[in-house]
Amino acid sequence: MSACRAPRRLATCRRATVLATGAAVAALSLSACGSGGTSGGSADTKFVQGKGGVDTVPKGDRQDAPELSGKTLEDKPLDVADYKGKIVVLNVWGSWCAPCRAEAPNLAKVAEDTKAKGVQFIGINTRDSNRAPALRFEKAFKVDYPSLYDPIGKLMLRFPKGSLNPQAIPSTIVLDRDGKIAARALTPLSEDSVRKMLNPLIAEK
Repeated sequence: MSACRAPRRLATCRRATVLATGAAVAALSLSACGSGGTSGGSADTKFVQGKGGVDTVPKGDRQDAPELSGKTLEDKPLDVADYKGKIVVLNVWGSWCAPCRAEAPNLAKVAEDTKAKGVQFIGINTRDSNRAPALRFEKAFKVDYPSLYDPIGKLMLRFPKGSLNPQAIPSTIVLDRDGKIAARALTPLSEDSVRKMLNPLIAEK
């Protein structure tokens, strides 16, 4: 019988699981709302560090994105896998985050401009304890694309080790048409920076 099946240890195991999850989220929070971050991964990570805080992965070396699904800020179901065949831009943000507010208009503009080119933007709203401030954020910055509501950062922890995973808030991750992780930025993005991330992927066949 495993330790977590023993009745006397059940409560202890549950507490340990909660603490472990909390520690991982707290580690991410340390870099929250920073101006950038460092690229993670092991020695055999195959992504390329680019200028301006944008890292990319050659097409043959990309990893599958994790399962990312849940409810949106409007309490509607959303599964990122449903957008396979499109380029998906995932932006991790919080209404409390000044750099997120700075980049929001840029993301909203590029999202509108690239929709016809097969690009879908999806937000991942994190560390907002309720939906109201996040919904006000979207209205203020005219963000029309949906955002998954992820208040304690569970979705961010699903990214595979050594991949271009989110390590700061804001982070922007781009998936190619096959649902693989192709690019990442750990800094707030200008409109031009977003376009430079997307253009090579839009051109891919």
